[in-house]
Amino acid sequence: MRTLTIAFWLLSTVVKAQFFMIGDSERMQDGCIMLTPDYPYSEGLAYYEDKLDLTQYFQIEFDIYFGDEDIGADGIAFVIHDDIRQFQAHGTWGECLGYGRFNPYYPGNSIDPSIAIEFDTYQNYRQNDPESDHIAFLENGVSMHTNYWNNEDEAFNLEDDLLHSFFFRWNPEKKEIRVFLDGFEVYAGKRDLINDIFNGQTQVIWGFTASTGREHNLQYFCLKRFAFNDQ
Repeated sequence: MRTLTIAFWLLSTVVKAQFFMIGDSERMQDGCIMLTPDYPYSEGLAYYEDKLDLTQYFQIEFDIYFGDEDIGADGIAFVIHDDIRQFQAHGTWGECLGYGRFNPYYPGNSIDPSIAIEFDTYQNYRQNDPESDHIAFLENGVSMHTNYWNNEDEAFNLEDDLLHSFFFRWNPEKKEIRVFLDGFEVYAGKRDLINDIFNGQTQVIWGFTASTGREHNLQYFCLKRFAFNDQ
């Protein structure tokens, strides 16, 4: 397992810009953004008001809180999208984390076209979830996945009342995505996002979605740094 190596950034800024929030999301006193309260059937989304430029190399650093109830639900997704609804785009609640849809084979309410990194805290067999909490890469509003990261630990747990540090990196030259959790690489893959996902569009929306179902947890994120260069 590779540990995180900090790279050189041409420009690095602590992010203080505004988020466009819908659903149950709201700004917290410390500047973090609550996505769901500790309450059943909640859904909250927060999109950064400035779009991402996929022709540039960037890293987004953030802390995420998943709650303190080990049997809680359902998790958070980091989403990049160009859905026609733009800043009003949302998916299905519960197991779909406010991002995806229940059935991958039929149309439904999901965010599309898009990619997402899901941080899933509740097992749902319909989405091929393991027993443990886990992280997975998703595309085009499909919540079901065949691969996931849980540190090969069937007791892996994100709902531990702690902030977890995440980094998302995009390299347009290599067409490479890398994601880190608490200093360890949890996903690495190559994808031509501009042409294969976003049909040539280079300016896209990014943010966070989350939801609960019968089980629930307080869930929020704190954006720490947004860094990019024009290599």
